[in-house]
Amino acid sequence: MTSTLLKFPPLHAPKVHHLANGLTIIAEQMPVEAINLNVWVKIGSAVESDAINGMAHFLEHIVFKGTERLASGEFERRIEERGAVTNAATSQDYTHYYITTAPKDFAELAPLQIDVVCNPTVPDDAFERERLVVLEEIRRSEDNPRRRIYRRTMETAFDVLPYRRPVLGPEAVISQVTPQQMRDFHHTWYQPSSITAVAVGNLPVEELIEIIAEEFSNNSQKSTVNNQQLTVTQEPAFTEIVRREFIDESLQQARLIMLWRVPGLIELNNTYSLDVLAGILGHGRTSRLVHDLREERGLVSSISVSNMNHKLQGIFSISAKCEVENLAVVENTIAQHLQTLQTELVKESEIARVQRRVANRFIFGNETPSDRSGLYGYYQSLIGDLEPAFNYPQYIQSQDENDLMQAAQQYLSPEAYAVVVIKPA
Repeated sequence: MTSTLLKFPPLHAPKVHHLANGLTIIAEQMPVEAINLNVWVKIGSAVESDAINGMAHFLEHIVFKGTERLASGEFERRIEERGAVTNAATSQDYTHYYITTAPKDFAELAPLQIDVVCNPTVPDDAFERERLVVLEEIRRSEDNPRRRIYRRTMETAFDVLPYRRPVLGPEAVISQVTPQQMRDFHHTWYQPSSITAVAVGNLPVEELIEIIAEEFSNNSQKSTVNNQQLTVTQEPAFTEIVRREFIDESLQQARLIMLWRVPGLIELNNTYSLDVLAGILGHGRTSRLVHDLREERGLVSSISVSNMNHKLQGIFSISAKCEVENLAVVENTIAQHLQTLQTELVKESEIARVQRRVANRFIFGNETPSDRSGLYGYYQSLIGDLEPAFNYPQYIQSQDENDLMQAAQQYLSPEAYAVVVIKPA
């Protein structure tokens, strides 16, 4: 079944094709002399038990170590011979594998990418060698101040949800997992119904779909129905100020991170107002917190605001870098700004500034095949629908001052949040 997505700006004209085995293919012809194939698996560290935390990321490394068709190292050699590039990434909610090729090489190289994702043999010797690589990556992460701050932030933000754990997993777990556990993990989760393959570039759409469908059909004997789902529920909003404080000898200035639990992608319509509020508070020199705390009063050297959209639940965060003696006044000032958002309507000019910024970034951020395939894969994998991907600027445009006040009142209490303070030694 193939459907052309309607009501999209002329910028986008992808086709969505569903195979009988549950796999989704998205294809779009784009007049650029390259093709990006992005294979999205809606499986990340969130599905792991504590006993195998880090397995999704470890598997991302191992898929390149050989299949029954490709000896270890052959995939990379054939990619490099054609001047193509490949890479992968793992998050809490997804893993994706991507390759960019010349159009003339796509029919040869795309099946190789699909083969390594679908059919890794997970050889014992390669597993042990790569374990050392992953353990070193974990140690480097622990030595990285920014990563340490992020880990402490997520551990404070969530008490139960798996987003509180690191994607890389702890060293103690990765030291103990076995090749068979990885094979079982791949067999359980890497099913066609969990995969979206996106191809964008300069070949006809029908040809792109045919090349991908043929290779995935060759893997159909692996297809089994996977009904496993995450059954964890969202965590309630904070009812008081929860404070965590750390010392980090590597820092020159203190860090202040204030956190609120907010809707995730499963409540997509409730995220747009929060995106606009993040822009009003912290995006650009004229945003409220940047203008007040950095430009006018010099209380912070930097301040940023983010509405992080995980699938099950999001986190609205305000992060500042400042001198230790300014921590209290910075936190109180941020709380005052949130109080203002709850009691005074935002000016239309402020909303318009954020809306223009979003619209421009949307256009500029979707100019290449890899940009497009990333956009399509992300939305299809995590939301199951491409429409919100294309109409994101319109959803932001539709937010008015009453929507913003209601969102601030509902989600961004100035009296109940988590705060992480990290001081230099």
